[in-house]
Amino acid sequence: MTRAVVFGYHDVGVRCLRVLLAHGIDVALVVTHEDSATENIFFGSVAGVADEVGLPVATPEDPNTPAFVERIRALDPDFVFSFYYRRMLSPALLACARRGAFNMHGSLLPKYRGRAPVNWAVLKGERETGVTLHVMTEKPDRGDIAGRFAVPILPDDTAGEVFDKVTVAAELLLDATLPGLVAGTTRLQSQDPAAASYFGRRRPEDGRIDWSSATDAHNLVRAVAPPYPGAFTVLGGREIRVLRTRRLVSPPSLSAGVPVNGPFWYAGGPHIVARCADGGWLEILACAEGTQALDPASFASRFGLWCVPDATPVATGADPGAR
Repeated sequence: MTRAVVFGYHDVGVRCLRVLLAHGIDVALVVTHEDSATENIFFGSVAGVADEVGLPVATPEDPNTPAFVERIRALDPDFVFSFYYRRMLSPALLACARRGAFNMHGSLLPKYRGRAPVNWAVLKGERETGVTLHVMTEKPDRGDIAGRFAVPILPDDTAGEVFDKVTVAAELLLDATLPGLVAGTTRLQSQDPAAASYFGRRRPEDGRIDWSSATDAHNLVRAVAPPYPGAFTVLGGREIRVLRTRRLVSPPSLSAGVPVNGPFWYAGGPHIVARCADGGWLEILACAEGTQALDPASFASRFGLWCVPDATPVATGADPGAR
């Protein structure tokens, strides 16, 4: 029987662990994270699945300590799998897998190496992303590819909605690829470094919307919409979270007195709309001040019918990625 050690977290970890079990893989140990009390836990529990089927679970703070590496080596696994586990695994740990160590990454590698690949793909306006099962190496997301599975990104999809597609894609890809890995017939493909892109960690202030471009503003809102923290703007010195937007093909009918040039928000009738500096229009489908949702009437009572966003400084070279 093929034996594996699984490092996993989040919904992708849940679904991929179930795929291994469905294929009769002997999962000798499940390694996962303790949930943080400060994090919005909106996803499934890998530890819960392991407990459900009686698998041993470990939650080391650092899986790369000599003692933990020795624990993995003693299990003599054929494979080590990482399914959305949040820490890099050391070369010593990867070497414990006699037949290979594989990671499921949430993009079509070599594009979008690094952190939060789904959020970054939405932010950059991609129309497609997916998952890649690849060999783990010392450097992240650079190993040879065992398989990829693409999913579409629709123009109004949020990162959360795309991540749901990516979770299903990960399940389908592993289900299709696993028999070849076990049989030793999988043909690995090297990545093209010329096609690679890498995106890293962001600062919280990078969630602030720059109203220069309607397309860019819409993409940022989609990339960090709930269950992520949400994009924000500042109106009259007050922070407003912008949770959902929609591009408008033509400008709405506005009452007299709104600014002629530059970005502004307008609350009139049943809608809140925003014009960007490039002349593009967005409908604000959901926004809030703190925990208080703002509809057009409550927006107008707080800010008036129209309001100009406070100046948005953007640091030179700053990357407006997903929180």
